Amino acid sequence: MRHLYRCPLRWSDMDAYGHVNNAVFLRYLEEARIDFLALRAKESKEGSVVARHEIDYKRQLVHRPTPVDIELWVTEIKAASFTVSYEVKDDDLVYVRASTVIVPFDFETQRPRRITAEEREFLQRYTDAAGEEAVAA
Repeated sequence: MRHLYRCPLRWSDMDAYGHVNNAVFLRYLEEARIDFLALRAKESKEGSVVARHEIDYKRQLVHRPTPVDIELWVTEIKAASFTVSYEVKDDDLVYVRASTVIVPFDFETQRPRRITAEEREFLQRYTDAAGEEAVAA
């Protein structure tokens, strides 16, 4: 299953040419990731940190008043990290494909930690299977 986030475009996201600035896409991915991880809705001193981003810009996104869709899904789950992939798109028109490696983190001890069984179960629900639709939270 994929998570769907409807990301609003802001006037300040534009560059001088009227396109959404490439650096802004990282913030869009962050917003989608926060929306996705909030589905667990669990108060804790544990969280996560980003270890790596990879982003492929496919085409320019022109500023407009309507949101852009960001589909997010889990592509890999390891013992102490997981990878999330994204498509920023309108229907079949893809602007960006990206992935992020995320490391669970204990903010109290200031150390990375392993993925718990509960977290693994949650993440596995969002591994992408062929033909599945994106689901908005």
